[in-house]
Amino acid sequence: MPRCYGEGDLAKPLISDSREPEEPPMQTPQGNPLVLSHTLNELLSKDAVQVELIPEKKGLFLKHVEYEVSSKRFRCSVYRRYNDFVVFHEMLLQKFPYRMVPALPPKRMLGADREFIETRRRALKRFVNLVARHPPFSEDVLLKLFLSFSGPDVQNKLRELVQGVGDEYMTCKLAPQAKDFLPADIQVQFAASRELIRNIYNSFYKLRDRAERIALRAVDNASDLLMFGKELSALGSDTTPLPSWAALNNSAWGNLKQALKGLSVEFALLADKAVQQGKQEESDVVEKLNLFLDLLQSYKDLCERHEKGVLHKHQRALHKYSMMKRQMMSATAQNKEPESVEQLESRIVEQENAILTMELRNFFSLYCLHQETQLIHIYLPLTSHILGAFVNSQIQGHKEMSKVWSELKPKLSCLFGGSSNTQASTPLSSQEGNLFSS
Repeated sequence: MPRCYGEGDLAKPLISDSREPEEPPMQTPQGNPLVLSHTLNELLSKDAVQVELIPEKKGLFLKHVEYEVSSKRFRCSVYRRYNDFVVFHEMLLQKFPYRMVPALPPKRMLGADREFIETRRRALKRFVNLVARHPPFSEDVLLKLFLSFSGPDVQNKLRELVQGVGDEYMTCKLAPQAKDFLPADIQVQFAASRELIRNIYNSFYKLRDRAERIALRAVDNASDLLMFGKELSALGSDTTPLPSWAALNNSAWGNLKQALKGLSVEFALLADKAVQQGKQEESDVVEKLNLFLDLLQSYKDLCERHEKGVLHKHQRALHKYSMMKRQMMSATAQNKEPESVEQLESRIVEQENAILTMELRNFFSLYCLHQETQLIHIYLPLTSHILGAFVNSQIQGHKEMSKVWSELKPKLSCLFGGSSNTQASTPLSSQEGNLFSS
């Protein structure tokens, strides 16, 4: 995949663009800009980003893990370290505080084993794909730089893009009119949506755990099948001399050992099929569930930011304003000096302006929350993709293993009643089977 954009090619135009506030496209139809018109397929087709580990580079003291990040949309790949993702995440939150910014996997300073590194790689891949398919993010210059800039010091380039530009509220022309597009019962809708998403998240969390257990059982099953075959092979390869009193059964034992020894191949094949099924369910089912969980978690985080951020600040500003008004009334009643009264009046005017700005931000936050809620519902049909992948994996896995079991069965004929016995393909009759029942 070709490298694109050197430092001189990309940095200058992007940085010059960043000095002029831009309006991120709202990606909405004509009419009510609050309504999103995307389908799930449209979101998924925006980009497909791969995040792969590249060989570790040894620094002076520590080993550094690097990732090759390849974008289908921008047709290039770049090298990124975990800290590059961290800065990208911080800049997204700074520029889009009222949008769903997926969380990053945690950074582990010491003792990062292969399993942890692979788990983090998958989480980074989910993060960057959710960002690349998010309507406002997908058209923002931050994403383009992160996925295509191959020059040095990408972290400072990302910071320069956001510095002095302001967040989405400052750059979106619709922000001051956000209240006009909101339904009258927006607070009721917000509370109901938050409760619904919380319930969906809890259910999908349990589904993901069960899917993980199923995938792990397939891998454990593979290990057991492989060991089962090895033990049969070991039994068939036993070279212990046959005692003289059992010499009459020498040929039978020899034939039996030969048959047991050959069965290890089929059991190894069964183990391989089980491993394949486990890996397929891990990538096609568990990862898709994790992707949806990451999205749902980002919605929950956004709701919390709304309540603890702009809404809380607005409430504090109103409380401060009421206290200042009381001070003003008290100063007027006590006939205090005109200068102190003027100062209080000036502070009240400033506070009124601050409250107005916070009110507008609060409505814009609800405006964005309304759109992000729609985005969650656009992603909900992903459930059918996940279930389809799970069912297909089970069908394919059982089908392939059934074929191997069926091919193995005739090879057991010499183990039961001699190879010439016509009923050898059914080792135990119903009467003989009763010997093993309790």
